[in-house]
Amino acid sequence: MKKKYLFLLIALLTVSCKQAGTQQAKSDDDKPIITVTIDPLRYFTEAIAGDQFTVVSMVPKGSSPETYDPTPQQLIDLAKSKAYFRIGHIGFEQTWIDKLTDNAPHLQFFDTSQGVDLIYDNSHPHIHHDGDGKESGDVHHHAGGVEPHIWNSATNAQIIARNILTALCTIDKPNETLYVERYNKLCRQIEQTDSLIQTLLANPAADHAFMIYHPALSYFARDYNLHQIPIEAGGKEPSPSHLKELINTCKQEKVRIIFVQPEFDRRNADLIAQQTGTEVIPINPLAYDWNTEMLNTAKALIKPDSKK
Repeated sequence: MKKKYLFLLIALLTVSCKQAGTQQAKSDDDKPIITVTIDPLRYFTEAIAGDQFTVVSMVPKGSSPETYDPTPQQLIDLAKSKAYFRIGHIGFEQTWIDKLTDNAPHLQFFDTSQGVDLIYDNSHPHIHHDGDGKESGDVHHHAGGVEPHIWNSATNAQIIARNILTALCTIDKPNETLYVERYNKLCRQIEQTDSLIQTLLANPAADHAFMIYHPALSYFARDYNLHQIPIEAGGKEPSPSHLKELINTCKQEKVRIIFVQPEFDRRNADLIAQQTGTEVIPINPLAYDWNTEMLNTAKALIKPDSKK
């Protein structure tokens, strides 16, 4: 009899646990969804939104937001979102934002780049629009293009955070106090990160010029008065003559490191490193943990001997 009762007790506990788990999963699934373009934007959004929303990234880990095409399932899932937060001017958004809007007309779209002092260059595609705001199909690389990697900057991060706060308060006014509190906390963290980076780069042993395959650190370089030297030319691999120029520039500028990103081929970086004695260092500006990635980038610019 004891064994029978013990068996029934275990069975009841198992059922109860499963029901609790199912209820919890249902509760999580019932949370409204916000879709963002990239993981760093998900980092900022989750920091402010807390548990009020489920935040998902459109561009998955390991994919380039310059060229990514969403899957059919992502387009279906997008219709379930309450809002879409865009980073501003990245290639994915330039190509897809009108299509995403058409696919989910009920969705509220927010541009988190509003107020950012943008850098204009000729290395990113600029898409012309007609009078109705629709893409005309005229895509060029020219001086009117926007350098889109705005999140790699503590200055810009504060602006992005403020735009996220405004968006959250627009779509969920009752929880405004909560969002303001979490926004203030995030801003303090961004300020601390900025202060640590400034201290690191004030070190006499810090490099003030670096080479990078894809120019994703333009705003980082502007914030801290650094010289970014991109290997990629106009969104394409460098020609043999440009490679030769890069090797000469590397020597003249006394570049010590070359940053490479996981989305891009590093062969040209390795070739330049072999010719110049520089070190190739992997970074991931698209990583979710914005704070850690920013600090690691700054630390890489400190000569190893000075760290001892």
